[in-house]
Amino acid sequence: MPHNFYYSDKYYDDQYEYRHVVLPKELVKHVPRTHLLSEQEWRAIGVQQSQGWVHYMIHDPEPHVLLFKRKITTPPEGGRGEEK
Repeated sequence: MPHNFYYSDKYYDDQYEYRHVVLPKELVKHVPRTHLLSEQEWRAIGVQQSQGWVHYMIHDPEPHVLLFKRKITTPPEGGRGEEK
């Protein structure tokens, strides 16, 4: 059965770009609540995104939402704020 992941648009501050990924609810059981996921772990549950993203926060009320960030290496075209 294919899983439907939701990938947010990227959003930015002065140092990082961010995005969140909403997992299908049936995959929540594969997300540990004791530690942040390594890249190998989030790829193993089916998250697909380019290299460099770091799972940086666990939001207890919504364990099916994974929060990612990565250092900005080139400024976004639209400047600060949401991706245009």
